[in-house]
Amino acid sequence: MLRRRPQLLWLLVPYVLYLGVLPFVNRVRPVVLGLPFLFVWLLGATLLTPFAVWLTRRGGPPVNATVATSVFGVFMVFTVALGLLAMRGRRRGSGEGGGLAEWSVGGRSLGTVFIWVLMAGEGYTSFSYLGAAGWGYNYGAPVLYVVAYMSCGYALGYVVGPMLWAYARKHGLVGITDMVAHRFGRPWLGALVAVLATVFLLPYIQLQITGMGVVVSTISYGAISLNWAYFIAFAVTTGFVVVSGLRGSAWVSVLKDILVIATLGFLAIYVPVHYFDGYGPFLDRIVTEKSQWLTFPGHGDSGLGQAWFITTSFLNSLTVVIFPTTVAGYLGAKNADVLRRNAMWLPAYNVLLFVPMLLGMAALFVVPGLVGAESNLALFKLVVDSLPAWAVGIIGVAAALSSIVPMAVFMLVIGTMWGRSVLSLVPRWERRQKGAAQTVVVVAGVIALVLTYTAPNTLVRLSLISYEGMAQLLPMVLLGLMWRRLTLLGAMSGLVVGVGVVCGFVFTENDPVWGVNAGIVALGANLVVALAVTYAGPRERDDRPDSEVLARDEIGSPEEREREDEPELSGAPAGTGH
Repeated sequence: MLRRRPQLLWLLVPYVLYLGVLPFVNRVRPVVLGLPFLFVWLLGATLLTPFAVWLTRRGGPPVNATVATSVFGVFMVFTVALGLLAMRGRRRGSGEGGGLAEWSVGGRSLGTVFIWVLMAGEGYTSFSYLGAAGWGYNYGAPVLYVVAYMSCGYALGYVVGPMLWAYARKHGLVGITDMVAHRFGRPWLGALVAVLATVFLLPYIQLQITGMGVVVSTISYGAISLNWAYFIAFAVTTGFVVVSGLRGSAWVSVLKDILVIATLGFLAIYVPVHYFDGYGPFLDRIVTEKSQWLTFPGHGDSGLGQAWFITTSFLNSLTVVIFPTTVAGYLGAKNADVLRRNAMWLPAYNVLLFVPMLLGMAALFVVPGLVGAESNLALFKLVVDSLPAWAVGIIGVAAALSSIVPMAVFMLVIGTMWGRSVLSLVPRWERRQKGAAQTVVVVAGVIALVLTYTAPNTLVRLSLISYEGMAQLLPMVLLGLMWRRLTLLGAMSGLVVGVGVVCGFVFTENDPVWGVNAGIVALGANLVVALAVTYAGPRERDDRPDSEVLARDEIGSPEEREREDEPELSGAPAGTGH
């Protein structure tokens, strides 16, 4: 019967949800919306059962779709369970502030392995499976800017990460918004930065929703529509991040990294052997027939030449160390030496990014003629029709988790910024920062999901300035934490000019400009204005000592490591001083 009607396998879903995982969910905590965890799980199972029966009734997709979709479904259930189980046994923090620190930065207690997989997971997004292969297919070498800027950023993080970690730990801070609020002594500045950063981060949530939707629809052989796939991306991510926060993301990152390494390692061998009879013939054909793809500016009239590569890699390497999701990883570490060790090992993960690029170039020979958005599916077009459905399902899970993990951290940092720096300014929310942050997580996810359905081009246009826009916070954050002389007026003036310049270039389609990244031109203008206004204007009066305002240059001396092991101070809300 199952051979003729494989869709009947969907009827096993309620048995798995109600009975199969009962030993893992039979507990009270974490409490969700006041309900014990067991009740929440059973409620979810009850809501999913009609959907499973509907999938059975609709006649069922082909066997391959059923198998691949079943594999995907099992892993998604396991992902939510794993993320929720991350909080098992964790004690509640003392007070709302402690609760926020436990939720948003993992209680500042994550070790080397968890920080490694978490920060690697943030950099390895759906772009790695879709965009990297698509860029490899369309352009070739320019896609390697991702490898360059991430490796350089990890190296810079050896200094910046411990510095930000020590500053946040000393003053009880949980993100860049309350760092700038504390540095300049202005709570409203943290709120302003939170709003600006949210504008730049929301497109990333939408891009991960879209990326996962494309992956799920493709690996299910079209059985799951894009609209349903978008909702699955939102539901799975929200399901664990609201409860487990950064710790849940770190646990899911472990599963994601295992699958990413396994699947890309397999594809790196399988595709050349299956389609080209080995690496030798594959590389010979690329060098002989597609040499234009192998150097800058790559194939076609892309404008992505050496100057663009250098300026983009340099700008992004600076930006990534203050990117809110990166900082969340920094602040989650149990000590600064964890970050130094990770700075040594994280660049090795970037080796995997060469695989989708090469597979995208392999697709030039196997599925020529892909244009537009179709080129982003270059990698999946190599495997969907040549591998068994269960293998396609596992590869799809790895790609889906590469959307879920970074999307979870994006949602988390938006919630944290608003809970700590925006809604805390409202008296009724001041002592409920964690609850406010969790509410904002859901709201941010819903906004991104709704805009994905109704006005996708809105966020797509905003995504054009996301990274270059975040770069304009560099003077305020990094320079401000290291140089006492920088004034608030100078930092704000530079920020306004920088964001205005980058928007002007990008929205008039002049990026690259003069062959270089428009963001670095804007950052130059930002820095010049910030310094000019600072030197031309009066010095700001701030009676706090330098040790209270500036961040130490953490380079890892024995004395500093001893101080890292001292008990953490419970800081006052950002921007209030002491």
